[in-house]
Amino acid sequence: MRANDIRSSFLKYFEQNGHRVVPSSPLVPADDPTLLFTNAGMNQFKDVFLGREKRDYTRATTAQKVMRVSGKHNDLDNVGPSHRHHTYFEMLGNFSFGDYFKKDALRYAWGLLIDGWRMDPNRLIVSVFKGEHGIPRDDEAYAIWRDLGVPPDRILELGEDDNFWQMGDTGPCGRCSEIYYVRGGSGHDPEIEIWNNVFMEFERTSDGVLKPLPAPSIDTGMGFERITAVLQNKESNYDTDIFTPLLSEIGAMAGVAYRGSMEPSDISMRVVADHIRSTTFLIADGVIPSNEFRGYVLRKIMRRAMRHGKHLGFTEPFMHALVKVLDREMGDAYPEVRRNREMVEKTILAEEHRFEAVLRDGLPRLETELAKVSGTKSKVLSGEVAFRLYDTFGVPYEFIEDTAATQGVTIDKAGYDAAMEAQRDKARAGSAFAAKKAEGWTLPVEEPFDLGVGDVFEGYSTTRVSGVPIVALFDDARQPVETLAAGARGYAALAKTPFYLEAGGQVSDSGRIVNEASGASAAVEGLARIRQGFPRAHRIHVASGELRVRDLVTADVDAEVRNATRRNHTATHLLHAALRSVLGPHVKQAGSLVAPDRLRFDFVHFQPVTREELDRIERIVNEQITRNTAVTTEVRSTQEAIAAGAMALFGEKYGEKVRVVSVPGFSVELCGGTHVSATGDIGFFVVVAESGVAAGVRRIEAFTGAGAVAWAQQQRAALAAVVDALRVPAEQAVDSIDKLHAEAKRLSRDLSQLKTKMAMGGSAADAGGETVDVGGVTLARRHVADLDKDALRNLADSLKAKIKSGVVVLASENDGKVQIVVAVTPDLTQRVKAGQVVKEIAPIVGGGGGGRPDFAEAGGRQPEKIDEMLAAAEGVVKRLVGAGG
Repeated sequence: MRANDIRSSFLKYFEQNGHRVVPSSPLVPADDPTLLFTNAGMNQFKDVFLGREKRDYTRATTAQKVMRVSGKHNDLDNVGPSHRHHTYFEMLGNFSFGDYFKKDALRYAWGLLIDGWRMDPNRLIVSVFKGEHGIPRDDEAYAIWRDLGVPPDRILELGEDDNFWQMGDTGPCGRCSEIYYVRGGSGHDPEIEIWNNVFMEFERTSDGVLKPLPAPSIDTGMGFERITAVLQNKESNYDTDIFTPLLSEIGAMAGVAYRGSMEPSDISMRVVADHIRSTTFLIADGVIPSNEFRGYVLRKIMRRAMRHGKHLGFTEPFMHALVKVLDREMGDAYPEVRRNREMVEKTILAEEHRFEAVLRDGLPRLETELAKVSGTKSKVLSGEVAFRLYDTFGVPYEFIEDTAATQGVTIDKAGYDAAMEAQRDKARAGSAFAAKKAEGWTLPVEEPFDLGVGDVFEGYSTTRVSGVPIVALFDDARQPVETLAAGARGYAALAKTPFYLEAGGQVSDSGRIVNEASGASAAVEGLARIRQGFPRAHRIHVASGELRVRDLVTADVDAEVRNATRRNHTATHLLHAALRSVLGPHVKQAGSLVAPDRLRFDFVHFQPVTREELDRIERIVNEQITRNTAVTTEVRSTQEAIAAGAMALFGEKYGEKVRVVSVPGFSVELCGGTHVSATGDIGFFVVVAESGVAAGVRRIEAFTGAGAVAWAQQQRAALAAVVDALRVPAEQAVDSIDKLHAEAKRLSRDLSQLKTKMAMGGSAADAGGETVDVGGVTLARRHVADLDKDALRNLADSLKAKIKSGVVVLASENDGKVQIVVAVTPDLTQRVKAGQVVKEIAPIVGGGGGGRPDFAEAGGRQPEKIDEMLAAAEGVVKRLVGAGG
């Protein structure tokens, strides 16, 4: 069977056994700040296992995209030397949410392997949990395997390390039963794990306690690449047709044949083949190479592949050309690759060009650092320097190590690792803060807790709901209470609500909750999620009276603010479509903010948007507004909507059904936000800013409606004020300003020259300095005022020319800061080095600096000590002259 047939037959088998085929979730977890990437098939079902989310099916099967490049699941360094390790791979799985348990799970697994795929049962070994650390032996699983005909000598009993599974330090977990395949012959891996059946029985809390789950469930995982290698009778995953098309293309491009060996070229080809898969799927799921968080990991993977590309002889960008192979081979199973192919290719190509620039700029710095240590006795480059070259200039450690070896220099790897770990600690701290911040919006209500109603949102059709009961109140510490009195802050959960909860970039609504019978009133300042499936909690400040659980209240959204937000949200949809029309289909949303006063839209693009392009985009959006097209919404199945061309946005979690918002003939997006009824309601759209926020990500900020009118009027007023001040017609304003700039530059240059002449002439007292003989060397020193760097350099050159041979030391005070210049004539640089002089005298004025033997600069913070520093310069020069002579 081909790999695609194996994947489809797995899904079809479980579909025939009552399982819902659920599409793979993105590699970026939508609602889990504890995860860097999706690292297991069960990630998207976590809340279902915990009983926090209900779905309309109790059995599911998936082929899930997985990344394992961080924490305990980090296979990055093994990729290449290993024949079966990957950063990106697929996890085949079947799941039961309180439906079937161990007996059916093991029966299904055995049935597929033996009856479906015709595997030899004599080649299979299974394992069960032997009992350890207070968790009992899995007698039930052992008995089931015996009933299925597995002999005792083919049932292993293993401990917690092998047969107890958990997603992380906390969360769903349980005993498991693994299935191993025994290879024939003398392969490297005579026994290989192919399928893990996890019996989800517990939730591990933060204090390590195992709590029974609401209903025992099943979570299984089978590595797609491994089972394909077994079924295709290949010892290496890279010999299967998952990888051979990629390896063939890489070989054809590099002029190197893949032989499956441990030779350097084969290792490099495996690295490239694996990493282009990770790269393609991460970018298709919205991750952009950067120096932070997920983008940092992606960039590291890409540059590792590019480094191995250099080993294969590539001198030009090559990775982007491999995406077409993945489109051809995997585009049917994962349509996001085909849908986003152009964007993926452009993102990769931009990063390849950036890497070339890194090598062009970083390698000379590496050569400089190596030159400093190559003449030393130890010939060791410090780990901190190596890490700085990597972290600041992007030079990969392997490049540093390889280049150093050619010069007989070794790297302090321990120091490098320590510096890297310090950065990771910092990143983890930031990640922990982000997770803490996210968790702060989740009310920590423990089981048992049931509000009796779900999350009923009425806000699509109204901004006011009356006679609705308060089903729960929470104090400011987010603990359940019966009442909230005047002046108190807390949270109120209602049986239904018109208030929107922040999602998809749109901010939460504000407004009031009023008990018209008692006169109690509270301002709604925001909303929070209690947990999946529960009613949203309104963050309130009680203004008067007392709110009580079971009160009937009116929930009233601030309609004016809501309308402004709706205008901005629909405008983001028009802007997205206009961007794709003007800039190209590679444009993809990378983030947004939809607030009542403004909108912000981040998108994938690889260069600044020109003024002419912005004008076209603005015109297109306003044309759609003037057409006053009705905005339509409908609820459709997610897959049907995406297949019909609806844009699915990065970072959003979609269920089985989605809301599709359309501007017919122009824009179709999956969106749960609130929108205007017709595009004309937006009124007026204006782009106010365009900027870059990360590599390959641009940002547009815009106003709509009254905000756009106010901005335009402010711009007009500002232009009128400029024209009035210039006393010229508006069309001549730019020319007039250019002339003023030119005149200002000329006057500044004349003033600088005049100050330089003054510093050169007159007596020592007038010039603020003196020229003295120090051991036969002329020292010219000056304390001057208000000279900038350029003027100081010019003065130094003039003094060098005047004294012909000697040392010049200049200091200028400007805005409370000290600027120092030291210059040495060419005939003296072997005896007196400018960099050494400046390093010794700059600390006197609270500063530091350095430079070349003939010229050096420094800064300082204590201008009152300039004369002291100039006096000290004589002693420094005298000592250096003595040392040199």
